[in-house]
Amino acid sequence: MRCLAIITARGASKRIPRKNIRPFLGKPIIAYSITAALEAKIFDEVMVSTDDKEIAAISEKLGANIPFIRSKKASDDYATTNDVIKEVLESYLSIGKSFDYACCLYPTAPFVTGEILKVAFQILKTGKSDLVLPITPFSFPVQRSFIKKEDGEINYSQPDFINSRSQDLEKHFHDVGQFYFFKVVDYLHRGALISENMHGIEIDELHAQDIDNESDWKLAELKYKHIDSSKKGK
Repeated sequence: MRCLAIITARGASKRIPRKNIRPFLGKPIIAYSITAALEAKIFDEVMVSTDDKEIAAISEKLGANIPFIRSKKASDDYATTNDVIKEVLESYLSIGKSFDYACCLYPTAPFVTGEILKVAFQILKTGKSDLVLPITPFSFPVQRSFIKKEDGEINYSQPDFINSRSQDLEKHFHDVGQFYFFKVVDYLHRGALISENMHGIEIDELHAQDIDNESDWKLAELKYKHIDSSKKGK
């Protein structure tokens, strides 16, 4: 039962230059993902898929493997996570390596820990789900959201809930964009990462943060500092 960690880290980044190796509280941000994968002690191999020599060198120093360089096709602005995973698995097969389970882990996920990766793996091994990922609730009920028109006019997206109390509305969740743990055979069979049979591990908003711009980055650092100081205070 072999398990692979795939950390996706291409060199180009439009909104935050060199995002995947930019220092996050003193360390390249990719270091957090690599460290979590290694500390989980569930992976037979922790690899980084990249097209960038500097990212590759830093990743190797941090303990990850770079068995091959990502292709140009899987590195352009139109390449999807699915394209990268497919290329990685096919590249391993071409050198005679196969895996039963794999985890696609993003390089800008400083809140991921080895512990949550172990929990996800245990859930996946029960066989009840094809894909396990962390989720967090929307901070405001989506049933009370607005749709805005070009002229500025707004309307409730779901008018039936205008008079509903927030606490009575069903909680909705979203993917926090940290990792996806899946069964390789099922993934190859359906040809897509997202499955109809998924399991979500709920995490609180403090441990989740999209990092797409400078404000996101600063907010993520503030959250991380708070979490770290809380741990030291125990």
